[in-house]
Amino acid sequence: MHFQRIEDLRIDNDYTQQQVAEYLGCQREVYRRYEKGTRQIPIDYLILLSQLYNVSIDYIVNLTSQKKIYPRE
Repeated sequence: MHFQRIEDLRIDNDYTQQQVAEYLGCQREVYRRYEKGTRQIPIDYLILLSQLYNVSIDYIVNLTSQKKIYPRE
């Protein structure tokens, strides 16, 4: 998984680690470990991050370089 992407997305959207951690419902230290790649991100957090940043999970996990999510129905 490409952990640098979640840090870049956070910074690009002017969020602090604390704000994202609160959004996810976890402690800041836990979120920091996600960004550093020392802890695996649960799928439900990946879903929330993709919604927060309006990008696909595929983008977050580095399966594509295309940020945009699929059109909503």
